[in-house]
Amino acid sequence: MRNLLLASTSTTHGTNYLDHCAGQVRELFADAHDVLFVPFAIHDHEAYEQKAAERFRELGLALRSIHRSQDPVKAVAEASGIFIGGGNTFRLLKRLSDRRLIEPIRERVSGGLPYLGASAGSNVAGLTIKTTNDILIVYPPTFDALQLVPFNLNPHYLDPDPNSTHMGETRETRIKEFHEENEPPVVGLREGAMLRIEGDSVKLLGERGARLFQRHQEPIEFEPGASLDFLCVV
Repeated sequence: MRNLLLASTSTTHGTNYLDHCAGQVRELFADAHDVLFVPFAIHDHEAYEQKAAERFRELGLALRSIHRSQDPVKAVAEASGIFIGGGNTFRLLKRLSDRRLIEPIRERVSGGLPYLGASAGSNVAGLTIKTTNDILIVYPPTFDALQLVPFNLNPHYLDPDPNSTHMGETRETRIKEFHEENEPPVVGLREGAMLRIEGDSVKLLGERGARLFQRHQEPIEFEPGASLDFLCVV
């Protein structure tokens, strides 16, 4: 049974780390005695661990980083929750693959292990990372991701600005290009939005809405509180 919280970002404008989703994080990990943190999307694992651990202590939760483990696969097997933080999605997926963690994480989370993703951590929860906004700074062996949910995500989704003089492609244009070549639906999560997924139930939470992009269809707008259960019907 899926038990995930997929946040567009870890920090919204004017707030501190995980403030906007603190209540949902506490709820997700209410029964977790040892949350395993995956800092691989950021270069400095030590600083990232310290930031996450301090915030988790404030939330009354225990956290340890997988980069300290001599046996990362065993660490996943023993964890009572997983938090994959943001950063560069390509680097994150490569490090997960290099350490042979894709299948162990997929197996545990598919079995009900609570999973928190923020930004890149939400990207890798989807079918592929093809809809990330990040620059390809390293080459993962595949763009296939953890496939914890049967769709793709685009965290930090930005709406087209009608007053902008920028002539480059918008996020909407890029996602439409994705659908010229690919089938999976894409949830564009604005900053402050998140998906709470329990089994086949998908609920949009947070301060802002989301846009759903599907091949050969016009985008659909969803407001916080909306059900997107149909996304898990395959």
